[in-house]
Amino acid sequence: MKVTDLNGCQIEIIDLNEAIRITAECKEYRHEDKSFSEFDKRQKAYWSDMYEKLTAIKEQLSNTLKF
Repeated sequence: MKVTDLNGCQIEIIDLNEAIRITAECKEYRHEDKSFSEFDKRQKAYWSDMYEKLTAIKEQLSNTLKF
């Protein structure tokens, strides 16, 4: 399956559960050096968006399989 990221790029997802695990970790990452705070904000927005999209896909697939 493919997901469109915040930059409009198509990202191919091969293992949905692994992708969710990785994005959950990445969205919580912060540099200790506060000079990276603006970069960290952009990265958090990116990874949070991907995480939300992936979990929505998983939920949709789960609901589809229940019927």
